[in-house]
Amino acid sequence: MLKNWNKPRCPEEEELLTRLKAARERLTVQQMQIKEKKLPVLILFEGWGAAGKGSVLGKVIRNIDPRFFQVATMGKPTEEEARKPFLYRYFVQIPEAGKFKFLDGGWMDEITQAVLYKKTDEEHYKEQIESVRRFERQLTDNGYLVVKFFFQISEKEQKKRLELLKDDKNTKWRVNQDDSWQNKHYAQCMDVFEQYLCDTNASQAPWYLIDAKDKKWAELQVLETLVSSIDTALKNASLAVPLLQNPFPLEQAPKLSEVKLDKELTQEEYKEKLEKYQKRLRELHNELYRKKIPVIIAYEGWDAAGKGGNIKRITEALDPRGFEVHPIASPEPHEKARHYLWRFWNRLPKTGHVAIFDRTWYGRVMVERLEGFCSENDWQRAYNEINEFEKELSDWGAVVIKFWVQIDKDTQLERFKDREGTPEKRWKITDEDWRNRDKWDQYEEAVNEMLKKTSTSYAPWHILESNDKKYARVKALKIVVDEVEKALKERK
Repeated sequence: MLKNWNKPRCPEEEELLTRLKAARERLTVQQMQIKEKKLPVLILFEGWGAAGKGSVLGKVIRNIDPRFFQVATMGKPTEEEARKPFLYRYFVQIPEAGKFKFLDGGWMDEITQAVLYKKTDEEHYKEQIESVRRFERQLTDNGYLVVKFFFQISEKEQKKRLELLKDDKNTKWRVNQDDSWQNKHYAQCMDVFEQYLCDTNASQAPWYLIDAKDKKWAELQVLETLVSSIDTALKNASLAVPLLQNPFPLEQAPKLSEVKLDKELTQEEYKEKLEKYQKRLRELHNELYRKKIPVIIAYEGWDAAGKGGNIKRITEALDPRGFEVHPIASPEPHEKARHYLWRFWNRLPKTGHVAIFDRTWYGRVMVERLEGFCSENDWQRAYNEINEFEKELSDWGAVVIKFWVQIDKDTQLERFKDREGTPEKRWKITDEDWRNRDKWDQYEEAVNEMLKKTSTSYAPWHILESNDKKYARVKALKIVVDEVEKALKERK
């Protein structure tokens, strides 16, 4: 792309100023259309050091109401960010619906620097490229406009600018070691940038190369590209997205009707096995922390199936400083205004820590599907998006354990009545629980499809037979212990 790039013609001064004025005015109008249509716009500024990204960015945002945009400068990952998945710090930056988010530097800079400084290998590079492609496609599939700019200047122009900056005591701080290294190794950097741009250029999120030799000309290119992209996105906002074929290996999961619920433990067996597995999990938690392996445990199941009690028996065995339980309810307004996975990315654990989700991202293909909170295209697409999300977690090194807590309809009714008749349990039963019960058959159909399409080899579903809560608790503990032991063994 860079090496064969035909630079656009820079217009004469009068034409340039006329077009600049028109583009600025258009963007001023578009910000209100974006707000009304709830279009989220993510704009990425990448390019050579001293190419003028910050200067152009400062001019572009003058045309936007400051209530409608945010700017984030993405430097090197902090110590905290380095203990999260690669995409974590970018996913949490995505804008709310109806707003702009400008990123000064981003995932391109992080990946290419790792290649240039030989901090990665070819296999890891390919994994990260695939992650980026999925990330950008998921955003655009979910209604985001992603606009990516690369600011191009020549080796000679970059050297001249760096020297000017270094000669002024007020600006020399802006030249860092990476900028100087880049100029000394310009040809090498060009090869790496060229490869990255080709690898991540996609129809839904293409790269736009900006001739950055002249600042006004660079601003015009950015503005005209941006307003044109926004116009197209506003016209296409209501279009459905084609469904992708699942590329991930699936494991066969039983239908709920095939699960036998007659399994139970005596009180004596329960106490013995509970103590055994809790003791072992307590030992493993220390090793997980030492080896910095994250664990994510996801719970779904019928209302009154016993998720809370099950979670409690697991957390009793964990160091309270090393885990967090996330009860997931309906999304808050600021969560609803973003990609549905955003609130789960925000709750991921650090390496060596455990995150337990009481309800999960699978709400997309259950409650949101059945209650009409998203379109059919949204929930049909979500199976693949969720598999991609969990693949990111697995590739990061996380142990992903998913439980469906299963009971029969009669047991649920018995527990509902018990909750209503017991004052200290009454808070657990709501009108929504009864409404969901009326849709039992629809939910069962949705759950069966979910199990079939998202039980992958790296994140399979485990069914907990919970008519007898004691049996389900011990089974869950045993599965967690087994999965953690397997992960620790693989790391050795």
